[in-house]
Amino acid sequence: MQLSTKVRYAARAMIELALSYKEEPVQLNDIACKQNISVKYLEQIMAPLRARGYVRTQKGSHGGYHLAVKPENVTLYDIVESIEGSLAPVSCVDDNSCERIDLCVTRSVWKRVKDVLIEELQSHTLAELAAEQEKLYEKQSGPTTRLP
Repeated sequence: MQLSTKVRYAARAMIELALSYKEEPVQLNDIACKQNISVKYLEQIMAPLRARGYVRTQKGSHGGYHLAVKPENVTLYDIVESIEGSLAPVSCVDDNSCERIDLCVTRSVWKRVKDVLIEELQSHTLAELAAEQEKLYEKQSGPTTRLP
């Protein structure tokens, strides 16, 4: 199982927003430049996060994107689920319509795989990831290099 590029980019963008949580809105151009992501692609990525209420936009000359939720209240799972949907490795874990559900010995394994993934992703908040990111930025270039 492999998560999509969209999920990885969404996580990186959300961490950048978490780093600027109490500051001015962040322009997508700034995130795109810092994270080496196309602005058009980033717009597509932000749409489901906005629809879920994790980010909001502000129009105008000082507009941009803000986290709509405190960083400590958003988990990596929230981001992944917003972009990917279910993390079930096989559809029968979420869908009980399979005719072999009572005979399948692997379904319980697939369910446990899903549960472990969710548990791990839920254990990491944006606040925690942003703090780790800030340390990496400082280690790389001295004082924090924040977005303008």
